[in-house]
Amino acid sequence: MPPGGRSSLCFILRLLVLLPFLLQPSLAYSLKNCTIDYSDDPLDDVFVDCSSRELVTVPDDLPRHVTSVKLFHNLLKKIHRKDFGSLSKLRSLNLQDNYITHVDDGSFIHLGALTTLDIRSNRLTNLTANLFQGLSNLTVLVLSTNHIKVIHTSAFQFLSSLQTVMLGFNNLQQITDIQPILQLPHLQELSISYNLFTSFETKDLQLSKSSGLKVLDVSYNKLKKFSITTPIFPHLQSIDLSRCGQAGVLKWDIPDKSLLRNITHLYLGHTLIPYDEIQQVQQSLDSLMHLRLGYKKLINKRLLDTFCKIPTLRKLDLSSNKVASKKLVSCSQLSELDLSDTHMTELPKGSIRSMKRLRSLNVEHNFYHNVPHDVRSLSSLEILNLNDNLISELSCDDFINTTRLIELHLKTNRIAKLVKCVFEKLNELKVLDLSHNMLQTFGNSFKTGALKLEFLDLSENSVQHLEKGDFQGLISLKYLNVVSDDIDNTAFKGLNNLETLVIHVPLSFKYNFTDLPKLENLIIYLSNVSSLKSLNTNSVEAFFNLKSLKSFTMICSGHLCGFDCDKLTQTLRGMNHLEDFTADNIYNSAAQVGTLRFNVHLKRLTIRQTDLSELDPELFHPIPNLEVLDFSSCKLKSLDFLVKARPPALRFLNLSNNELTVINETVFQSLPALTYLDLDNNPFTCDCSNAGFIQWVIGNNQTQVVNAHQYTCSSPGAEQGRKLLDFDVQSCWMDVGFLCFISSTCLVVLTLLSSFIYHFLRWQLSYGFYLFLAFIYDSRKKKKGTPHQFDAFVSYNVHDEAWVYREMLPVLEEEQGWRLCLHHRDFQPGEPMENITDTIYSSRKTICVISQHFLQSEWCSREIQMASFHLFDEQKDVLILLFLEEIPDQQMSPYYRMRKLVKRRTYLSWPQAGQHTGVFWQNVRRALETGDDPTDNNLLTGPAQC
Repeated sequence: MPPGGRSSLCFILRLLVLLPFLLQPSLAYSLKNCTIDYSDDPLDDVFVDCSSRELVTVPDDLPRHVTSVKLFHNLLKKIHRKDFGSLSKLRSLNLQDNYITHVDDGSFIHLGALTTLDIRSNRLTNLTANLFQGLSNLTVLVLSTNHIKVIHTSAFQFLSSLQTVMLGFNNLQQITDIQPILQLPHLQELSISYNLFTSFETKDLQLSKSSGLKVLDVSYNKLKKFSITTPIFPHLQSIDLSRCGQAGVLKWDIPDKSLLRNITHLYLGHTLIPYDEIQQVQQSLDSLMHLRLGYKKLINKRLLDTFCKIPTLRKLDLSSNKVASKKLVSCSQLSELDLSDTHMTELPKGSIRSMKRLRSLNVEHNFYHNVPHDVRSLSSLEILNLNDNLISELSCDDFINTTRLIELHLKTNRIAKLVKCVFEKLNELKVLDLSHNMLQTFGNSFKTGALKLEFLDLSENSVQHLEKGDFQGLISLKYLNVVSDDIDNTAFKGLNNLETLVIHVPLSFKYNFTDLPKLENLIIYLSNVSSLKSLNTNSVEAFFNLKSLKSFTMICSGHLCGFDCDKLTQTLRGMNHLEDFTADNIYNSAAQVGTLRFNVHLKRLTIRQTDLSELDPELFHPIPNLEVLDFSSCKLKSLDFLVKARPPALRFLNLSNNELTVINETVFQSLPALTYLDLDNNPFTCDCSNAGFIQWVIGNNQTQVVNAHQYTCSSPGAEQGRKLLDFDVQSCWMDVGFLCFISSTCLVVLTLLSSFIYHFLRWQLSYGFYLFLAFIYDSRKKKKGTPHQFDAFVSYNVHDEAWVYREMLPVLEEEQGWRLCLHHRDFQPGEPMENITDTIYSSRKTICVISQHFLQSEWCSREIQMASFHLFDEQKDVLILLFLEEIPDQQMSPYYRMRKLVKRRTYLSWPQAGQHTGVFWQNVRRALETGDDPTDNNLLTGPAQC
């Protein structure tokens, strides 16, 4: 086969092989640079995360039905009109922290469902007239931290539903720049902080009607004047002037306090405003409820007293200031006070004693060594935050009168012990955080009091031993997080309502859960790597009574804990309602068959950092409802166990950080519900053994293969470091084996076909071939118009040559005078086939001397074939058949039978002539004399009568 034909054949074969893949739907879930956040319900909203991928363009493979896209922290410089053209269902778009300098007009025209657009931390300089075209349902627009100087007067004309606009950290200078924003019909919140405004005066605004604005943030501007003299903000509730007036003092100009009659929140953190101006502020506000006050100088009693005259004030925020340690506040009407991060070492007695309505006190991030004394007088206190101080001791009097306390936060202090009476009066307490302290004992503090406590965090302490009845008074407790080196078997007695238990223990723990009838969530952090292999039977049986448990987690820090798998079976035996099981760095080998036979309701199974290379697929048979499977970092080399297990409900599969090199795509065909697959950090082989898997990743439209386009090749050496999905799988379909298969198949078919043709059709094909040659020759002769040279061409076999010379020639040539052509006498030296053809077409007639030898002769067959074509083609009676022998019909060649069917005439029998040869030769003469027209039927049909 010529090279061109061979290449064409290869192309066709390759096309046929790849056709099923070419017909696959387009990539839907295995995105090139993004991941789809996993959802338990496939019909839920689709959230795509493309953040921190160093993208320079918006990915072109985002699913059309996506509802949220995160593109923050990339390298985008420009947004083009076509980037989001097909995302008609998108509701949230985050372009934060890129290098965007330009957005084409109409880039968001197809995002009619978008409600939130975040373009903060980019490099935009102006907002054009048609920038936001199409965003009729947008409610939140974040443009902070850009370089915006110019806003076109029509830039916000399409944003009819906009409620929140964030324009902080830009280069706006004039209040008229924001006039288009204030005309929005549904505007509620506007931030123009960190800009270049030097004044904010409503007289400069030309609005056709008042604004519905409720929250105004002009903080961190170099304002010298804040003036509201026109009634354009009748609904304004919050004003933030923090850090204003830094270039000079801020003048407050609101002559008519009715213009601010709805103000409830005012933020003056470190605002440079003279004391006389502060008095004007105080006099302008009749409805103020929340005040944040910061001052470069020391916040003193005089300054505070000014604002405390506002009768409606309920919350005072003095955080991140230096506050005078004298009589701090006389605001007896306060319900919330924030003194966090005020560098205070103590709160003098009487400072807040008058605040009889105080419900929340925050003094975290200070230097208190004791609970402030005034807390004892705050009988209405409900929330007390003392986190991150230097408190080392709690006394029985600290909370003696705070009987309404609901939340008490003592995290990150230096408390080493508790006394019995410390929480005795806190009968309404529900939340207590004592984590990150130095506790070694509880001192029976939980045996009495705190009857309504529901949340208790004792983690990150140094408790050596949990004793019997340590928590017996906490009859309402639902959540407990505790650490201990030793836990008594009855340590949790009395916790009849506990639902979640988090314990940090050494490996050699000994305890049971007989007194936890409602426990649903158990998390055990194991540490102090000694030997869990020595875990005794009593310790394992500690888990037998967890009949209500739904979630069980065991995490071992440090080296592998080495939990014996036999113990695993015993551990899970009593958990008949378990739905979620996690074992991280716990077991020394794969769980054995029957381990989960008592956990038929299991939906989520996580086993990490364990050697599961010998995993038996029978493990999964008792858990048909399994939906989430995480076997990351488990030394898996094959996924055959999934093919045999075939968990029908499995939707989430994490197999990252294993030793998988080759993956058969049929594995995932056995998981009909799979929607999320993580195979990151596996040493993939980039050769044809993974071709099917690669095609499956690209073509399937159900399962998201997380970060599939980032998977790299580990072998062979030539492919190392390349991307797995960049491997050319087409070459795999045309390998040597495949070509050999095709070739051998074609050869077999050709052999069978040739045998069939030779046996059944050889004469017909041969006849057709010579007819074709005759047709070619006849065409030439017609063009030349050459006259006949002979009266007849005599076709005979060499065995019949004696009869021709003895009987035929003397009569036909010598007596009758016909000019005959005989091949041995008249043929020109050269090609025999050419001689036969030329002679037949140069003779008026062809006489075939037929005998047994004639029928067996190849050359005679060719001669009669040529004569037959002359007969058929020109419709001339040119053929004369002379039979020297009686030949049965079954021995007749196909050519004679065809002649017999077409024209039953002009054939003569020498045996029938007998002694009357004269009649025979007269019939031959008559045949030679007759015309070529087939209508000249002057001879008898059938054998000639002699």
